Amino acid sequence: MALSRSLFHLKSLKPYQLRLCHRLPSSFFAIRLLSFATPEEAAAERRRRKRRLRIEPPISPVRHSQSPPPHQRVPNPRNPAATNPNAPKLPETAAVLTGKRLELHNNILKLIRENDLEEASLLVRHSIYSNCRPTVFTCNAVLSALIRQSRYPDMLSLHRFITQAGVVPTVVTHNLLLQVYCDCRKTDTALEHYRLLVNDAPYNPSPTTYRILVKGLVDNSKVDRAVELKDDMLAKGVCPADPVVYNLLMSGFIKNGDPDKALELYSELKEKLGGGAIDDGVIYGNLMKGYFNKEMEKEAMDIYDEVLGPESTVRFGAASYNSVLDALSKNRKYDDSTRLFDRMMSEHNPPLKITVNVGSFNVMVDGFCAQGKFDEAIELFGKMGDMKCTPDTLSYNNLIEQLGRNTKISEAELLYREMGEKGITQDEYTYVLLVEACFRVSRVDDATGYFEKMIEAGLRPNAAAYNKMIEGMVNAGRVDEAKGFFDKMVEKEVKPDVTSYDLLLKKYCEMGRLEDALRTVKDIVLDDNVSLSEEMKEMVVESLRKEGREEELNKVLEEAEREKAEALARAAEEKARAEAAAKAEEERKKAEAKAKEEAAKRATQAAIEAVLGKKNASASNEEQAEVSPSLNEADPSNGSTDLSSDKGPVGDINSDAQLTA
Repeated sequence: MALSRSLFHLKSLKPYQLRLCHRLPSSFFAIRLLSFATPEEAAAERRRRKRRLRIEPPISPVRHSQSPPPHQRVPNPRNPAATNPNAPKLPETAAVLTGKRLELHNNILKLIRENDLEEASLLVRHSIYSNCRPTVFTCNAVLSALIRQSRYPDMLSLHRFITQAGVVPTVVTHNLLLQVYCDCRKTDTALEHYRLLVNDAPYNPSPTTYRILVKGLVDNSKVDRAVELKDDMLAKGVCPADPVVYNLLMSGFIKNGDPDKALELYSELKEKLGGGAIDDGVIYGNLMKGYFNKEMEKEAMDIYDEVLGPESTVRFGAASYNSVLDALSKNRKYDDSTRLFDRMMSEHNPPLKITVNVGSFNVMVDGFCAQGKFDEAIELFGKMGDMKCTPDTLSYNNLIEQLGRNTKISEAELLYREMGEKGITQDEYTYVLLVEACFRVSRVDDATGYFEKMIEAGLRPNAAAYNKMIEGMVNAGRVDEAKGFFDKMVEKEVKPDVTSYDLLLKKYCEMGRLEDALRTVKDIVLDDNVSLSEEMKEMVVESLRKEGREEELNKVLEEAEREKAEALARAAEEKARAEAAAKAEEERKKAEAKAKEEAAKRATQAAIEAVLGKKNASASNEEQAEVSPSLNEADPSNGSTDLSSDKGPVGDINSDAQLTA
């Protein structure tokens, strides 16, 4: 009964379902036709729909126009990524700094602010293969922090790591790498990387790229190549005429004593920008220096009054002001420079407007010291913190140098102690300046103490630092101690230069210590890094002539040349012996490897033969085992054989007869 009721209900639903089908739209049946026979077909259809609905992310965060779906997009032949799957990838946009990646970015920035660059670099390396991968902006922040502290090997190591990890660099990443090469005086490598950037990168160089390269070339006395790079920038049209680039080139020509080229560059820039006044004030400091160097003071001051007058529309920042301030100070326009500095201080309103920085105070300190106003210079240096400017090692070294030159050793030592109290790094140059200042006031022991402190601080003095100690000791008449510093330099594997030998040689000749002078001459001849000049030789000959020993110099030179030749012969012999030993060792290793290989082959062959022998033995044993039963069955002497079971025909007949009966 229950079954018939259920069937009744099914039957009653059939007419209703038919009536419903007549009223349903045709799209309903189209949807029902999308059913799939297998889960694989359904998954394939889902993937196809996702591909059709996928929206590509914008290239720039300011460009939010959605591109058409891939199936409707026509490939652009001018876009290499459209035709070449191996084309360089575009870097990430700032829109990726969200969620966990933004949190990681902020944590790394916090480590940078705390000056914990080791931990920041380590966190980037550990996160690169995690599910929270750092962005290129995070990597750039760490790279820039390493450059600011001149940790170039660490920067290059981290850059290589993130590049191998597949982080697509931005133009900022390339600029940071160029900055390292220029700071390390590897301008050829920087230019090679620039060419790779121009040819292979999917974006153009920025104005900062050219500023870094031009500054590096100018600082390395390659002004002509910097001009060629500027012309290349204008020819490619990737960047317009940049006043900063022209200003760097003008500074290079002024430094080389060629103000005419600097003025020509200014005229060229003015023409490139339309012929009117240049609104960027960064160019006018070097323009004034060019006029000053040509003894055209009136034209220089006219430029100053024009661009800094009340009706001027020229934009000035801290760097622009500093350039004009330096031009005034270097040409003894101290009153004008003081008024300009007061104006800069009044306009300074960080962070809205920054018109004063550490460089501004350094220029004014130099100006006060040039006037002999050391108290005013120290007072102004102390006001640096009031303008939210923190003096760095360069600022302290600059003032210490000015004070030391003018025998203000007590004030210089106060600044040295202040550096330690404020945690400002005291570098090799700081100690060398103090050593020089102590020697100027005949404080020889204090100079030695500062030199020892430099070594205790973990700093490695170079040949110039040792030469300051040798010169100071020689001038103080303590030649033996000077020779001790020379020997210590050699012991520390610091190569002496010509100045190191010349200081000792002159003093030995003055004191009449001819044996020491001849020994020094011999050391010079034996040293491959220096050569005995004609002035040195004449000085020694003159000292020997006074004692009637002129011929001894030739003997010493001949002996030194002979020892040098013998040393070269021994070195060549040792090199040949070492090469022969290395070759013999290589042959021995090859023979050992060959013997081991042959032994391994023999062992393998023996193992194979042993395995095959065992198989043959087992096969023969099995054959013998199969033959033995058959032989036993065929042997009539075997007592265990049941003969009664073999009835034969007689047995069969008897049994048949029995059945018949």
